[in-house]
Amino acid sequence: MMLPRRCHPRSVIGQALLLVLVLGLAQSTLAERVAYQSSAYPTFADWKSACAELPANRVLLRQAATTKLETALPDFEEVAKALLAAFESFKTGSMESAANWVGGKPKVTEFFNTNRAYFLKPPIPFQPFAQKLQVPAGSEVIFHGDFHGDIHSFIAMLGSLNQAGTLDGFRLAKPNSYMVFLGDYTDRGNYGIEVLYTLLRLKLANPEHVFMARGNHEDVQMISTYGFLAECQKKYATKFKPALICRLYDFFPVVIYVGSGTDFIQCNHGGMEPGYLPGALLDAKPAVAYQLLGQVTGGTFLAKHPGLLQSADPLRQSFLKSKILDHTPLAPMSPLINGFMWNDFTVFASEPGLGYMDGRGFVYGKSGTRIVLDASAGAKARVRGVFRAHQHSSAVNPMMRRLVAGNGLFRHWHEHDSLAKADGTAAVLRGECKLEHSAARPLKDGSVWTFNVAPDSYYGRGNSYKFDTYGVLTTGGAFADWKLRVIHQIVPVLKPLPAGQ
Repeated sequence: MMLPRRCHPRSVIGQALLLVLVLGLAQSTLAERVAYQSSAYPTFADWKSACAELPANRVLLRQAATTKLETALPDFEEVAKALLAAFESFKTGSMESAANWVGGKPKVTEFFNTNRAYFLKPPIPFQPFAQKLQVPAGSEVIFHGDFHGDIHSFIAMLGSLNQAGTLDGFRLAKPNSYMVFLGDYTDRGNYGIEVLYTLLRLKLANPEHVFMARGNHEDVQMISTYGFLAECQKKYATKFKPALICRLYDFFPVVIYVGSGTDFIQCNHGGMEPGYLPGALLDAKPAVAYQLLGQVTGGTFLAKHPGLLQSADPLRQSFLKSKILDHTPLAPMSPLINGFMWNDFTVFASEPGLGYMDGRGFVYGKSGTRIVLDASAGAKARVRGVFRAHQHSSAVNPMMRRLVAGNGLFRHWHEHDSLAKADGTAAVLRGECKLEHSAARPLKDGSVWTFNVAPDSYYGRGNSYKFDTYGVLTTGGAFADWKLRVIHQIVPVLKPLPAGQ
């Protein structure tokens, strides 16, 4: 019932032009080291005021294309300083200690050498990695889905957290508070650089408490196709340093396992990746730990867990077997797409446990997801479910209907929902299908929760909603004690728009 979201970019010419641009700028820029201090926006209030002057993406979409876009960051140097400071933070923080890397720390000359990259010549290996974040019981972990260039929703979120006392400016005010962002920060909106800069300000203010998962749009190919590169070129012309941006993505884990005690939630942008199992990472002693994915052994997983393939439509099993393979990743989409960044989940419990759609990759159903989650357990640790984003469309479809009706958070495979109600109205979904839409949501073992995309992205305009949503997870001594609070708020910049626009 889901519509294909998009096809993987295949513009060889576009990619080549991007790489030429990156190659031409990389060496001179990445070698610099600058300590970050913002003279333009020393406080969050300053930054909030600057962003308030920007027109909404929905307004810009009604205008003719211009050669210049408005920005709160007219000088790219402000961004470059924040990027370079972030690189230093990565190199000297928890990633720096070999004791925090399960299976061996990456080579300093490769992973930590920001003058080199897998997309530059001479290349270094592409090294996707997983992260564990183990927090004390009673901690609060804040989650947000895709921003896609929507700075107004981001500022509204941070404003509400400041008002609640969770943030003091950009700094988390409570010792056991954390923030996890679920990928796709740019593209499909005109303020990707503002969003990225805001993320960097949060990270620099809270280096071991703020984490960004890598989405499918945190990719050198994707930004050349879906708008972020064009946005930055319009704003900064030749002063834009794309190598800095593209190298930053390599420090974002493709999956973050957030937990307390022995219970964890898999937090990532897309779907499942059965070729990587986190048991050793979850059992590791450090509260913040990392592990390179190395070889992704999808084919080996299928051989050991035949139930995953058996959960698929029998007519598709041979095809699916040919697609899930052992491989060494060379790039986010080469030789195969990274499942944590790209894959999706079915909407209804009656759909197969494993499927595939062009432009989306693998689609995991309820039974298939359960198999992968069970296999992901460590000696003591268990993965209880998935927090993710990604599964959005600018068109109204069954998934988007449920995200909107659920006030921005949808739990897949609702017990009273069915294919027969696929196109039900919000009233039907809430009434007959008993779709969750309250501020407090039960955390059910084995479930998948998809967070909505910010409303001033292109997706929000296509589905005519004006609210942003983020989640606040409070951990307990056991998974049964965890609580999820859903913050649902109107984005002020969208309120004055005429109905239907």
